[in-house]
Amino acid sequence: MKRVMGKKGYTLIELMIVLTIIGILVSIAQPNLHKAVIRAKETSLRRTLFVLRDVIDQYYADHGKYPDSLEMLVEKHYIRGIPKDPFTGSNTTWVIVPPEGEEGQVYDVHSGSDLVGLNGVPYNEW
Repeated sequence: MKRVMGKKGYTLIELMIVLTIIGILVSIAQPNLHKAVIRAKETSLRRTLFVLRDVIDQYYADHGKYPDSLEMLVEKHYIRGIPKDPFTGSNTTWVIVPPEGEEGQVYDVHSGSDLVGLNGVPYNEW
């Protein structure tokens, strides 16, 4: 009886070609993934700023003056906690804009990040 040797497995060239193709596909997809992460953080920042500004306006409508700090909004139960800035990762880096000619200290809030958004506008100007 003669044993027939069949081809089992892959050659080194076949494996290298497959790995090269996978590498090319990953290098094409990575910039899109990076932009998707930044877009998600920008959306989170936009939503957080909207909520904070809305809560500040609600406080002003209820009390006739602006809050003295963001912590006051938590104490008065307007928000559960001060949200984190998605780009700095901290809830203490918010830039507070005081009102002109009004009582209180918090008229507006901006991000404390010095990075520039995908639209070309720095996050601390949003």
